Amino acid sequence: MAHTSARSSKTKKARKGLHIMTDFELANLGDGEVAYIKVLTSAEAKQMFPAIEGLPKNINLFSLHGADGTPIALTDTIQAAVGHAMEDELAIASLH
Repeated sequence: MAHTSARSSKTKKARKGLHIMTDFELANLGDGEVAYIKVLTSAEAKQMFPAIEGLPKNINLFSLHGADGTPIALTDTIQAAVGHAMEDELAIASLH
């Protein structure tokens, strides 16, 4: 048990010098430089992109989002989403 508490103590000391990001700072991290691609059902896509009409049903679509989560584009292929990111010179971040 002594080993565990020593490690915990080191972690607490290391955290003291760290800056905790605010929600605003996290949302703007990579803004204009980083994007991610999300797989959506047609129902999810309709909610996220209400202005788009005639979405096919029962297929997956791919949405490109800015680092802050702002939807940028909706496509029917992953390749098109990647291409859109490349055109906008956005690095694609991997989400897990």
